Amino acid sequence: MDANEILDYCLAKKGTTESFPFDNETLVIKVDTKIFLLMGLERQPLGVNVKTDPEWSAELREQYPQITGAYHMNKTHWNSVTIDGLKRDLIFKLIDHSYDLVFKSLTKKAQNEVNSL
Repeated sequence: MDANEILDYCLAKKGTTESFPFDNETLVIKVDTKIFLLMGLERQPLGVNVKTDPEWSAELREQYPQITGAYHMNKTHWNSVTIDGLKRDLIFKLIDHSYDLVFKSLTKKAQNEVNSL
């Protein structure tokens, strides 16, 4: 799985946008105005940061050495995921979960606007 496949998957979701607010290497993907995925394009091996329910985070970190607390982010709610060695279904599930968590945190008005797209 490469960065383009992850980006395409994310941008196929309603209300998503991409930007580089921090630097020219860290791609940020938002739903409405809130971040649900970060991807370091120069990072080797490829990895992403995704928001994850704290209980599931603990399970994931125990089960997969490729999943750790996200650097420079709230490690209770964010995971760094090294793509190598993980099944694509799990990566897509993590992206979906992150999107859903962030979407649910939007105001009802913002949720309705995203849903109307």
